[in-house]
Formats: sequence, C-alpha cells, structure tokens
Amino acid sequence: MARRCELSGKDVMTGNNVSHANNRSRRRFLPNLCNVSLMSESLGESFKLRVSAHALRSVEHRGGLDAYLLKASDDQLSGAARKIKVSIKRKQADAAAA
Repeated sequence: MARRCELSGKDVMTGNNVSHANNRSRRRFLPNLCNVSLMSESLGESFKLRVSAHALRSVEHRGGLDAYLLKASDDQLSGAARKIKVSIKRKQADAAAA
C-alpha cells in the first residue's frame, strides 16, 4: 500500500538529516496518514479511506466529504475517491432533475 493520501495526494518527501558538523544523510518525511470512515450525506453511506490529518481537517472545514470532493481536482484524488465523486455528482444531478 502506497504512503499517499487518497484525498489530497500528499505523499512521501525526501530530504537530509543535517548534523552539527553539517554532515548530510538522506532521510524520508512520511505523511501523517489515518484510516478513517467518512460519511457521504448525499449517498447515505460511509467510505473507508486512508487520509492525511491535514486533509481530514480540510474535509471538516469544507463541510463534509461531499463538499470536499466536489471542490477537489481529479488529478490529486485516488481512483476510489474519484469513483465516490462521480457517484455523488450523479446522485445530485438526479435529485436536481426530479
């Protein structure tokens, strides 16, 4: 399983450990990933996603999973998140047509 946030696309970064003597050795910065279940209001079901703590705060700030996914661009979302976004759009279009 890749260390990548399914909503924001945040993934592993690389850098250096720098000692007091200015010796440099390579290191990895891992994202703070959490396994969470997020509820979609329009679909009425919950989805298990692996999300960074930063993206989780953004979901809460925007008003839920539906609002976050509709505003997010498709290139930063994972395949599962894109499928959820399409089904939310479809459900909202059906509700607007009815």
